[in-house]
Amino acid sequence: MSLLEVRHLAKQFGGIKAIEEISFSVKNGAILSIIGPNGAGKTTLFNCLTGFLKPTKGCILLQQREITGVSADRISRLGISRTFQNIRLFREMTVLENVMVAQHPNLRSGFLSAVFRLSRFRNEERELRERSFEYLEFLGLETLACNMAGSLAYGIQRKIEIARAMATGAALLLLDEPTAGMNPQETDEMMTIIRNLRELGKTVLLIEHDMKVVMGISDRIVVLDHGVKIAEGAPEEIRKNPGVIEAYLGKELD
Repeated sequence: MSLLEVRHLAKQFGGIKAIEEISFSVKNGAILSIIGPNGAGKTTLFNCLTGFLKPTKGCILLQQREITGVSADRISRLGISRTFQNIRLFREMTVLENVMVAQHPNLRSGFLSAVFRLSRFRNEERELRERSFEYLEFLGLETLACNMAGSLAYGIQRKIEIARAMATGAALLLLDEPTAGMNPQETDEMMTIIRNLRELGKTVLLIEHDMKVVMGISDRIVVLDHGVKIAEGAPEEIRKNPGVIEAYLGKELD
């Protein structure tokens, strides 16, 4: 069963067509990668899927429910969360606080409960803290829970972003360049994390330039070029696709 369906999606800025007639689906528990040269429309696609941009045409279905043009905060509550190519942590908050804040929209306590710190609010806050710590443990970050997020190494901050995305409770995680700027060891660790997310029952849609990562973890791959989908298939199919090879400047995909 498809968790996400994208049908004939397009986004135009004035006379510029950023993406055009993009269609694909993502099955429950799958890892699907979106690849393509710079300017192919990958980030525009992500922004449409997560409510940061309203598509010009087409529709987006999440669990067979249309979410086209829905606001970003509403989409997050419905079950899609994302990371960004440029890290957007709260640098002056601790690692644990960064993860906790992602869960606040799901709190059931009202404003007065929070202001007067009533028992219901305190209980929810304790549960929230415990869950946040579990996400950090999953990513091997529990010993850094009290560190300021902005003081930590780049690769660690990437992991915190994933912990924060997980903390929303979303079934579908959109990861934008999760290995960008990482060294080979950090990249291998991130590949393991993404595989483990699937083992947890999460579905992953990612933009990635590192072909070792894409070919190593993807169930399927969608290839964009100049805003148009030029190929879709399993890694082995994509590796041998002449159109994909041409889009990557004639270099065989490794």
